[in-house]
Amino acid sequence: MTGASRIGRRGLMVGMAGAITAPAIVRADGEYPNRPVRYINPFPAGGPTDTLSRLFCGKMSELSGQQWVVENRGGSGGNVGVDVLAKSEPDGYTLGLGGISSHAIAPTLYTKLPFDPRKDFTFVSTMWWLPNLLAVNLDVGAKSTSELIELTRAHPGKYSYGSAGAGTTLHLSGELFKMLAKVDILHVPYRGAAPAMQDLLAGQIQMMFDNIPGTLTQSRAGKVRPIAVTSAKRTPVAPDIPSLAEILPGFDIVSWTTLTGPANLSTKVIERLSALSKKALESDEIKAKFADLGATAWWNSPPDTLAYRDSEQTRLAPIIRASGARVD
Repeated sequence: MTGASRIGRRGLMVGMAGAITAPAIVRADGEYPNRPVRYINPFPAGGPTDTLSRLFCGKMSELSGQQWVVENRGGSGGNVGVDVLAKSEPDGYTLGLGGISSHAIAPTLYTKLPFDPRKDFTFVSTMWWLPNLLAVNLDVGAKSTSELIELTRAHPGKYSYGSAGAGTTLHLSGELFKMLAKVDILHVPYRGAAPAMQDLLAGQIQMMFDNIPGTLTQSRAGKVRPIAVTSAKRTPVAPDIPSLAEILPGFDIVSWTTLTGPANLSTKVIERLSALSKKALESDEIKAKFADLGATAWWNSPPDTLAYRDSEQTRLAPIIRASGARVD
C-alpha cells in the first residue's frame, strides 16, 4: 500500500444505544475526556461507514470512560459534515471522520471548498481501509483481469462501468483501470451504489466498481462475477479474489479514513486520542468486527497520518484530472 504503512487486519448494524456503551472507567476531574465526545460522521446513517464508525466509537467509549456520540451530518459528498468539524472548537470534544473523499480527492475535484483540507484539521490517526471490488455482469465473457482487458481492448467503447458518482473512489478506480490497462470503456455515474448495482444485475452496464461489502454479497450469491479488488494486495476478507495490481502493477485505490479534529488541538489531547485509538484499533474485537464488514483496522501516529494524507492527494490528483471530473 502506498504512503505510510497500513497496520492491522482482522457486523452487524449497530444502533446508537448499542454502539455507545456505559462508561467502564471514571476519569479524574480535569483529565481528558471528562464529558461526552461528539463524533461527526459526514455520511448518512445505515451504510458501512456509519456501522464502522459506531463500532469504533463504542470501543472508544469503553476505553475512555466517556460516551462517544455519533452524529450523522451528510451532504455534498461529505463536505457538509467535514465543514462543521473544521469550524468546531478545538477542545477535543468534537471529532469526526476524515478520509480519502474529503481530504485527498476533494482538493482536486472541487473548484472551491468551504474548508482547507489540510490546514483546518488535526489528523489524529488512521482508522480503517476498505478496498473496492470490480465485478461484471454474468453475461460478460471474462473471468479474470487479463480476460477483461483483452475483451475490452477488442471492442473499444462497447463496454461501460458504473460507479456511485463522479469523483468517488469507485469512479477513480475505473479511471485508473482505463489508464493502466489502456482500454476504452464508458463511465456511467449513478446517485449511489444501489441503482448502479441494479443496472449491473440487469445488464444495462457490464461492470462496476463498488466498496467490497455489498458487491461481495452479490458475488457470493452468484448474481455477479468478481474479477479483482483494487487494493495493492489481496484483502484478507476475500483472499481468493486477486488484486488488480497482480496484472496492472501500481494499481492501488482504497477507501481510507482518519480520526480527525479541528485544527489546533492541544498536544495533550492529541497524545491521549492517539493512545486510545491505537488501543481500540489494535484490539482483537475491533479487528474481527471490522473484518466482518470488509474493512481492515489500521492505526498510524498523527505525523504518519498527515504524511499519508499528503501523499494520497499528490498521487490521486493526476487521476482525477485525467478523469475530467470537476465540481464547481
